[in-house]
Amino acid sequence: MTRRILTFVVVLSSWFGSIAGPNDSLNSNELSEDLYDTDLLPPSFHEGRRKALRSLLPENSVAIFIANSIKNRSNDVDFEFHQEPNFYYLTGYNEPHGILFIFKNNQYLGNGHYNELVFVQPRDSSTELWAGKRLGVEGVKGKLELKNAYTNDQFADYKLDLSKLDQVFIIPDDQEMEDNSRDRGDRYSLKKHLKAKMDTTGLNINTILLKEMMSGLREVKEKEEIVLLRKAIGITCAAQQQLMEEIKVGQTEYHAEAIVEYVFKSRGAEYPGFPSIIGAGENSCILHYTANRKKLLNDDLIVVDIGAEYHGYSADVTRTFPVNGKFTKEQMIIYNIVLEAQEAGIAACIPGSRFWAANQAATGVIIKRLLQLKLIKERKDYRNYFMHGTSHYLGLDVHDVGLFGNLSEGNVLTVEPGIYIPEGSPCDPKWWNIGVRIEDDVLITKTGYEVLSDCVPKSISEIEKLMADKE
Repeated sequence: MTRRILTFVVVLSSWFGSIAGPNDSLNSNELSEDLYDTDLLPPSFHEGRRKALRSLLPENSVAIFIANSIKNRSNDVDFEFHQEPNFYYLTGYNEPHGILFIFKNNQYLGNGHYNELVFVQPRDSSTELWAGKRLGVEGVKGKLELKNAYTNDQFADYKLDLSKLDQVFIIPDDQEMEDNSRDRGDRYSLKKHLKAKMDTTGLNINTILLKEMMSGLREVKEKEEIVLLRKAIGITCAAQQQLMEEIKVGQTEYHAEAIVEYVFKSRGAEYPGFPSIIGAGENSCILHYTANRKKLLNDDLIVVDIGAEYHGYSADVTRTFPVNGKFTKEQMIIYNIVLEAQEAGIAACIPGSRFWAANQAATGVIIKRLLQLKLIKERKDYRNYFMHGTSHYLGLDVHDVGLFGNLSEGNVLTVEPGIYIPEGSPCDPKWWNIGVRIEDDVLITKTGYEVLSDCVPKSISEIEKLMADKE
């Protein structure tokens, strides 16, 4: 692969097929944009989210967001770019080194007024030759419909007086960044110049409430977001089912990972939403195991915790099944306890319930059954085998933001109880190295819930039938 020694901090824009030339104008040789994704969130969605945030801001205030930078993997190789979720949610902009201002009230400067500003990467033909087209100012105005857009190298000199505002809201971050001395608009420079502008404001900087505002907005999914979540979850369920159909004793965990992530890519997912967790045998008892190097043995259970990311939105679905297609007696007992616990947790997911109602319901089942099996002697000992909560929000982050209050229509959360009995546990060795987790993604509706990931089997009879049919 040809590499340039100077690493450019740019990212391939989702829109590159419809942008060309130094002036952002189309020419007759451009490919039609319908050859690329046509189901991205529309500008109207992002505009609506900015309006929703503006409605929460107090009078005479501003909220400030900074886009992510490129993260270096090693030497001159970078990780694939992933936008800061709030920035993407509010703009749809999927490039690094930007800064966004959302004002409560109209601001006046020169020949007009505005209530939002965004500073973005400029077009640069030499850089784009290596890493793909950028939107540039005209692309941001035309494609994202952010009318008050400027290049990020203009930010330092932009006449922005924050001292006249009563409050400046920002979410602090501690990302380490290198300063590109050749780029006056990189993230390092944007933060440096923002600090200089904020240093004039006195005591009106609030670093707490903006995170709460965004959590409240993002925990309730709009209809456009649910469409994308359904797509991500559908792809993930297809991967789980294909793995059940194809997995064989003698393969490895990385064979299983390859099947899963092939399905992700072949069905249009951009990335895994998180490193795929595929743990067999003793590794089924490691909660976030991602090495995925073990050979699959005949009596192994395999925990497959995976999620495709589609247009920024991540699924999170876990299934546990026997590599050879048949549960042992002990595996069946533990599996059915987890399934019973999960069903109790899902049943608790109704509007008005507390966020942690699912966890309480599932935990009650696990405690009862472990006591009956004499795997534990006291209720508190369940933590030896079930050491995590059952639920988190799902969305632009796999562990998405939210307020963790009462459930309401539009919330999407996981329900994922588990039991993990590693070798050496204080119980009969017949239970050792049995790890089971079952996870589904649940949408809270007006009157109840919908299990978005019910398109892949999870009962023992369904799993064994599917795996037997493959032969």
